[in-house]
Amino acid sequence: MFEFIIGDVVSIKEDYIVLQNNGIGYKIFTSTNSMIQLELGMRNAMIFTYLNVREDGLFLYGFTSEEEINMFRLLQMVSKIGPKSALGILSTLTPNQIKVAVIKKELDILCKAPGIGKKTAERMVLELKDRIDKNIEVVEDNISGIKPNDYHEAIDGLMSLGYTRLEIEKIIRTMDISKMNIEDIIREALRKLSKH
Repeated sequence: MFEFIIGDVVSIKEDYIVLQNNGIGYKIFTSTNSMIQLELGMRNAMIFTYLNVREDGLFLYGFTSEEEINMFRLLQMVSKIGPKSALGILSTLTPNQIKVAVIKKELDILCKAPGIGKKTAERMVLELKDRIDKNIEVVEDNISGIKPNDYHEAIDGLMSLGYTRLEIEKIIRTMDISKMNIEDIIREALRKLSKH
């Protein structure tokens, strides 16, 4: 129904944003990856949207990039993965990380997402391997030199101290963690988080 909505970011919550457009506030569920791209008060933000119609209501999901919304749609093609599970996966992994994990059959990476066990990860690999472009471009980022398990353990450790995934991801993306171990990442992130 809606391809995208352009509006002002008037609220950012744990798992959704409120985007105001022409006097209407749209509650849009989104991923941590998309929230990192947004700021409270941001004007004319473009959010690519997906409307989920259920018997108990209408739910709007949205992302800051076409790549992410395309992955969101792709994930829902896997049996037993609905919008909430797909959103959880995209809040834990980037679309590129998901593609690489599916192609390389790295089940432990996929299992890092909430609610994704070994069987669901195997189903993701089986059902998505032919739908994902084999010539994917591996995008280098600041976590490329660190093992994904270490990265996620550092995030889990910081979340156990009361910080949200959004706060942690925003800080970690400003750090060069390619040569850090888990303890160093947590120590440096805590130092930066305490200043905010």
